[in-house]
Amino acid sequence: MYRVVKLSFTARCTRSLISINPYLIMKKRLLKYFLGVLTVFMLPGLVLAIDFANFTLSTPETERTLILPQRADKSPVVYLGSSIDPKTKERVEGYAFIHYLRGGNAAKPPKASSCYTYLSSGAKWRGVEPWVVNPSNTKGLDSSFVLANLAGDIAKWEDAADGIVGGGVSVDILGGGSSINDVLVADMISPDDKNEVYFADVSSSGAIAVTIVWGIFGGPPSQRKLVEWDQVYDDVDFDWSASGEAEKMDFENIATHELGHSVGMGDLYNSSCSLETMYGYASEGEINKRDLHTGDIAGINKLY
Repeated sequence: MYRVVKLSFTARCTRSLISINPYLIMKKRLLKYFLGVLTVFMLPGLVLAIDFANFTLSTPETERTLILPQRADKSPVVYLGSSIDPKTKERVEGYAFIHYLRGGNAAKPPKASSCYTYLSSGAKWRGVEPWVVNPSNTKGLDSSFVLANLAGDIAKWEDAADGIVGGGVSVDILGGGSSINDVLVADMISPDDKNEVYFADVSSSGAIAVTIVWGIFGGPPSQRKLVEWDQVYDDVDFDWSASGEAEKMDFENIATHELGHSVGMGDLYNSSCSLETMYGYASEGEINKRDLHTGDIAGINKLY
C-alpha cells in the first residue's frame, strides 16, 4: 500500500461545492505507482481543509474511493480514534472491520476460544435507529434487490437473537431501512448520527467490504453500546452477484457477514469455525455465509 499524507474533505468543503473532473480522480493503483506521492489538484472555487488522519474521496458524479489507513494492510481491524457522538454527546470510539478475500495478506487477530466473538463484550444496540442505502453500483445489482436483501439479512440476525431461527420471535436491533440517491460517506473521523451503506472503491488490496462501527467499548459491559454503523462494498475490484455465481462475490453472503459487525459480532479465524457467517475470510462464489450457523446463533442470542 502507499505511505502518504492522507487527507479528508472537512466541513470547509461542502458537497455542493465539489466539482472534480473524473480524470483527476486518484485511484489506488496510481497512488501505489507513485510510491506515496499524493498530488491534490486544486480547482477554482474549491477550498480544502487538510486532516492528516485519513483521506476519503466521495464526490457526486465521480468514482469514489474509501482510503483506509496504511495499517489496514496488516490488520483486519483498524482503530479510528475517539470522537463525540452528536446525538448523545458522549465520547465514543470507532473501528473499521475489513472483510478480506480468502488468502489475503492481512495479519489475523487472536483466535476466539469459541465459534462466536464480539466487538466488545456487552457492546450492543440499546435503541433502534433507521439506516439508508445508496444502491447504485457498477456491477449490475438491481437497486431494489440491494435494499430488500439488506433488510432480509438484518432480519436473520434479529430472528436469531432469541436463540431460535424461525421461531417467530425476533428482536428489533437495526430498525428499518430506505433507499436514497444521496452521496453517502463512511465516517472514519467521527460519527454523524446516520447509518449508511453504499458501493465504492476500497483502497486496501483484497478488501471486499468495510464496516465501520462507533460506540462505547470500554467500562462496565452493561454500559457499553453501539451508536452508529456504516458499510462500503467494493464494486471496483470485485464483481458482484445476486445468485452465487462463480468468480463473483455473492452480495447476500458478504452482507450477512458485514451486518454481523453492525449488530456487535466480531470476526472468527479458527479453521474449525469456517462455516460460521462471521468467519473472517470469503471467496468468489461462496454462499455458506448467507445462513447463520450454530456459533452465530449462540453469539447473537447471548448478546441480546
